[in-house]
Parts: sequence; structure tokens; C-alpha cells
Amino acid sequence: MIRRVWIAVCAGFLVALVSGPVWAHKPSDAYLTLEAAGAAVDARWDIALRDLEYAMHLDTDDSGSITWGELRNRRSDVEAYAFERLTVSVDGLPCPKVPTDLQVVEHSDGTYAALRFRFACPRAPVQLDVKYSLFFDIDPQHHGLLRLRGPGGERTAIFTATAPMQRFEMSDTGRAQSFFSAVREGIGHIWAGIDHLLFLLALLLPSVLRREGGAWRPVSDFKAACRDVLGIVTAFTVAHSITLSLAALDVVRLPSRLVEAGIAASVVLAAVNNLVPILRGERRMAAFALGLLHGFGFSAVLVDLGLSRDQLVRVLLGFNVGVELGQFAAVALFLPLAYLVRTRPLYRRLGLLGGSAAIAAVAAVWFIERAFVVT
Repeated sequence: MIRRVWIAVCAGFLVALVSGPVWAHKPSDAYLTLEAAGAAVDARWDIALRDLEYAMHLDTDDSGSITWGELRNRRSDVEAYAFERLTVSVDGLPCPKVPTDLQVVEHSDGTYAALRFRFACPRAPVQLDVKYSLFFDIDPQHHGLLRLRGPGGERTAIFTATAPMQRFEMSDTGRAQSFFSAVREGIGHIWAGIDHLLFLLALLLPSVLRREGGAWRPVSDFKAACRDVLGIVTAFTVAHSITLSLAALDVVRLPSRLVEAGIAASVVLAAVNNLVPILRGERRMAAFALGLLHGFGFSAVLVDLGLSRDQLVRVLLGFNVGVELGQFAAVALFLPLAYLVRTRPLYRRLGLLGGSAAIAAVAAVWFIERAFVVT
């Protein structure tokens, strides 16, 4: 058994060396605020300097940081790059952009360039179309988070590579649109967030097995496996929801760097536990304890978007619904297949041991990168 574990660990580290630089990706977000008043739509667009550096190389002296002078000297290039990737139209008629200011602001995860500009629309909008494509060509996981204020009140939306264009009826309050946009983001949080997906996989791999006498044995009852998995997923979601809500409502706040490193460490712990039992006892309690940390991962984004309390509660509810749906979809795909092959030695050796070792190794690379800012 020990020999198999060491073989799996070595194989996992080999996978990490090959794929770690590709997978160990810090989430990329930008914040767009639009305020419609009459025929004018005032805009502020906060874009992370680290993302602009990757796309445009603003650090001309290669000092490792972007100075205000370097950003100011490239202002026209930054605006041209960003404005090509954002269009607003009113009732089918395009709204030209007029730049007004450039500032530097701090968000929970670093320094951002704040582009201020105005859309000079031909008339007051009844229907507003927004097309957003920033960084999607180089980072399909990038999210554009929109807060729109207008005659119908405040609403939110999330732009992704698969949903780059959205339409808003200005007479509508946008509550349903904000809710379902948050549901989609919650689903994407599971399926596009590779660290959360690997954490879930580490919890699911032993679901069709049980540990007896220091060895894994296949379960004999599919219903029992389902109950175990649903309990684990629900425990994780409840914990995730608790800390997400506490952080987003500004009850508890943790530094972004600490949270991201902690999430990576929790993935390592969940995977290693499949190789060597560290978290003894009820796996649901372990999933709950580790899930508490994961809720902080998205909370900073909601806080930085600056939503009103009512809007924040609506988005939180939609996001948590989406997380639950995304996890249940992953379970529905994984569990039946795993149950069919659970009796085969290949599943225990390659699936459980090899898979867990690979997950632990990749997450260990993430932890080093996030904790020590290694790039």
C-alpha cells in the first residue's frame, strides 16, 4: 500500500510539473459601473493592473511593478485597448465613448486602473445593449462584473466568455435578471473554477469506496453512496454559503492572498486525506470545515462591486443556488460512472490514488504561487 501511494505521489508531481503553470491561474475580474441619466451614460471601469500588464506590458522598466508614470504615459493605449472591447447601444443605435479621467484604485486583490468615461447616446435609453469582451481572447475565465443604475433602479450582471452580450430594459427593475445572472455565475464558479472543481473531485473520489483495515473496499449499495455524496456536497455548500454571506455583508473579512492560499491548501488536504487518513471520522464534518474557507473566495468580488444591501442579498441567494446546482450536476456525471468501475483495481490505483496524488501535487504548486507570490 505504501509503495502504491509513493508511486501515485510521484506521478502526481509529474502531472503538476507539466500542468501546474497552466492551471494555477488567479481569478481575473474587472468592475464596470454604468449610470444612465437622460441620454448620457457615465461609466467607470476598474481593470486590474496585473491583467493589463499581461495583455499590454505596461512595466516598461521591468521593475516588477507598474508606476503611475508608466500607466499615465500609456493612457491612450490602455483606453484604446479597453474601449475596443466594450460597446453600448441604445435601442440599436451605438453610443460613442468620451474619455474623462484615469485613476488608480485599490481593490481587495490588488491595484486597478479606473477608467472614467461617458457614452454619448443619441437619446435616453429604453433598451440598453452592452457587449463586453475584455481579455476573453487571452483569458476565457475572466469575468466582467456590471453594476447598472438607471430609471428602473440598480441591477447587476456578469459577463463571461460564453455570455459577452446582455440586454437591459431600463423600465424594468432588473431583479430577476440579477438573480439569474448570479445563478449562472454560481454554476460557473464550480465548473470554471478549477480549484473548486478539484476540491469537489477530491471529496467525490472515495465516495464509492469505504476504508476497512487500512485499505479501500468497494461499497455494495448505490443508495448509500448517493446519501454519502449528497451529505458531503450539502455540508460544503452550507459552509460555503455561511462564510460567503458573512464576508460579503462585511461581518468578516480576510485578505485575498490568505484566502487564495488557504483554498489551495484545503485542496491539498482533501486530496492527501484520500492517500493517508488525516481527517478521521465523519467526512461531512471535514467537508463543512474545509468549505468554510472557500466561501471567502468569491466574497471580495461582491464587496468590491459596491452593491446595495438589497441587491447584495439577491445576488448572494442566486449565487448559492448556482453553486448547489453546479455541484449536483458534477455529482450526477461522476457518481454513476464511478460506481460502475468501483470494483476494478484500476479505479483504486489510478482513479483514487493517482487522481488524489495529482490533485494534491497541482494544488501544492498553487499554494506556493499564491502564498509566496511566485509567478
